[in-house]
Amino acid sequence: MNNALINELRKDFPIFSAKENQGLVYFDSAATSQRPQCVIDAVSDFYKKNNANPLRGLYDLSQRATDDYENARSAVAKFINAKQSEEIIFTRNASESLNLIAYTYGMQNVNEGDEIVVSIMEHHSNILPWQMVCNAKKAKLVWLECDKNTGIIPESEYTKINSKTKIVAITYVSNVLGTTNPVKQIAEIAHKNNAVIVVDGAQAVPHKKVDVQEIDADFLVFSGHKLLAPMGIGAVYGKMKHLEKMPPFLRGGEMIEYVTRDSATFAEVPHKFEAGTVNASGAVGLKAACDYINKIGFDFIKETEEGLTKMLFEGMKNIPHIHLIGNPDYRMHSGIVTFTIDDVHPHDIASLLDSEKIAIRAGHHCAQPLGSYLNVPATARASLYFYNTEDDVQIFLEKISKIRNWAGYKD
Repeated sequence: MNNALINELRKDFPIFSAKENQGLVYFDSAATSQRPQCVIDAVSDFYKKNNANPLRGLYDLSQRATDDYENARSAVAKFINAKQSEEIIFTRNASESLNLIAYTYGMQNVNEGDEIVVSIMEHHSNILPWQMVCNAKKAKLVWLECDKNTGIIPESEYTKINSKTKIVAITYVSNVLGTTNPVKQIAEIAHKNNAVIVVDGAQAVPHKKVDVQEIDADFLVFSGHKLLAPMGIGAVYGKMKHLEKMPPFLRGGEMIEYVTRDSATFAEVPHKFEAGTVNASGAVGLKAACDYINKIGFDFIKETEEGLTKMLFEGMKNIPHIHLIGNPDYRMHSGIVTFTIDDVHPHDIASLLDSEKIAIRAGHHCAQPLGSYLNVPATARASLYFYNTEDDVQIFLEKISKIRNWAGYKD
């Protein structure tokens, strides 16, 4: 682990040098990452130099805004190795992306008696849209369950993907367990059964090289705000053969080709899915984030996260009354460490740590079915990224060891 490089890169993130945040230990990157100065500058420069409505004006300023927007699309396509930039649709976030797929592909292709397969570890955003489709179409939602001790889905569970299955919706990396699911293998099984696979890449894309062609995903979604980019920008990747057949999700300006009093024809992919004035500045920020990650490299990100997670794991295992959730191998956690402490509610853990300027997440993490399945309805979660340091981990371990004492227990 290159501590010198981590400390140098940390200077790229102005939030850590802000007076209000002196001493901050930020362990909530699975919820949202921090932004480097280059992303902030890219958004600011767009508004300073190229602010106009993209795709509409014939004047130079609007053309420059259009170029910025479409260059961002190309950069995102390259970042996840889509075949062509038109396979990228910009949205607000992964949740909107999944709803787009559910309302367009799902409502068109799922019928009474069909099945949609999801895993027990899905974020609510990859459950609720499919519940909606199943309820509307009288289809069945089928659950892949994981081993409670390892967080891994056993091979035997994949037999639930069969001739009745129309869609498999699966997270690449769990936001609670950190488990990485074998999405390429699941895609093969889905395709053998003439089903499509929808991959929730929200927790994967920021941390590992994702190649949509290599895993053979039909759809993949992610949010920019977990990827160093601004809030309010996300993306859908979809194979062109699907996107061309799908109806629009939202209707209005820019997604049309021609409108009469009684009907309309729609623009080509991807614009038929991007109604109204687009979030051009967000797309520009997302491009800057992709460029930044490409510059530092996923090898560095993996090495840093694994080194810090190992420190965190080993330290927490030596503290009485702490219970780590998920696989006992730190390498299986993608920088996500979820835990409980005997007799102390996770909300109290988070509040006590906040008083020490340590930011973690507590609650059900928008994954209530998983919490019920594991019989841990609420947990605390520390999530790391490459801008965290060994000092962050040491401070966290020092403070977490005192939580029960602070809560009034005399161990």
